[in-house]
Amino acid sequence: MSILVVASFFMYLMGLLSFCLNRKHLLLMLLSLEFVVVALFLMLYLYLCIYNWEFYFLMVFLTMGVCEGALGLAMLVLLMRTYGNNYMISFNLLW
Repeated sequence: MSILVVASFFMYLMGLLSFCLNRKHLLLMLLSLEFVVVALFLMLYLYLCIYNWEFYFLMVFLTMGVCEGALGLAMLVLLMRTYGNNYMISFNLLW
């Protein structure tokens, strides 16, 4: 079980690193955020399995993760229609 915990923590750190390094495109940022959500879901599942608790909170967490992904994709479509690309530099309102 400890290998799965280390692997899920590694997934979480790589998702955060990918989020920090891919600041140029909004789509890549959303994808790395979804990877972080999946890693947190795996860690939460392992935690609940170790202590033999109920999995109801996993359903709530997964629902919130799906809502976050849908909201991000809606923002991406709106910004693509408004600005024509998904570069973060073009979304700056100070220009």
